[in-house]
Amino acid sequence: METVIAQLLTDFERGKMTRRQLIQSLALAAAAAPAAAAAQTASSIPPPAAPAPWKTVWLDHISYAVSDYRRSTAFYRDLMGWEIRNDNNNNQCTLKIGDVGEIIIRNNRQQGSAASGGDGAATAQASGRGPSASSGQSPSTSSGQSPSTSSGQSPSTSSGQSNRPPLTGVINHISWGVQPWDTDKVKAELERRGLNPRPDMVGDNFKSFHVLDPDGWDLQISNQTKETKMRNG
Repeated sequence: METVIAQLLTDFERGKMTRRQLIQSLALAAAAAPAAAAAQTASSIPPPAAPAPWKTVWLDHISYAVSDYRRSTAFYRDLMGWEIRNDNNNNQCTLKIGDVGEIIIRNNRQQGSAASGGDGAATAQASGRGPSASSGQSPSTSSGQSPSTSSGQSPSTSSGQSNRPPLTGVINHISWGVQPWDTDKVKAELERRGLNPRPDMVGDNFKSFHVLDPDGWDLQISNQTKETKMRNG
């Protein structure tokens, strides 16, 4: 609405419309505003049957499949600044993700499972606050692997889940907010690393790029922080 009014005033000041036309346009815009607001707030989601029994206050972990924990650890350490807390020098490493939490990247590939459509990969568990435009790729299509459980086992082989139905929903990317942010410098750095960044910008306040990590996972890097979310609502 503010953008429409500003454009009308600009057109009036530049002599593109008369005072009468300006007043008529402002009146039409004011009349249309409630309908537009109602259309934006309307939802097709069914209303709740009852209030939720609790409130989510913490993201405990994210499960993520990798084929080489050392390679993935180095990638995220060098690009995202995640700090290594503990490496068992065998099959897993724990990293600190700024003030967000920690992530455990585990190596547990099952030979030949990728070809048979199984999980065949490791899991990464991130504790702390989590973030979220999408490249259209999912973990199962971008890397040829499907998500695993937090134990590092395939959904079809995990204890007590031999009859689990095929997965039809996936988390196709995660968006991490970073600082400092300069759109041109971030793009240049990603290109310097050979990551072929894909821009994903929304309006004046949301700036981001998508790249693929060593396993083909869609990694989104944005200018969003807790402060910007609170400021912009």
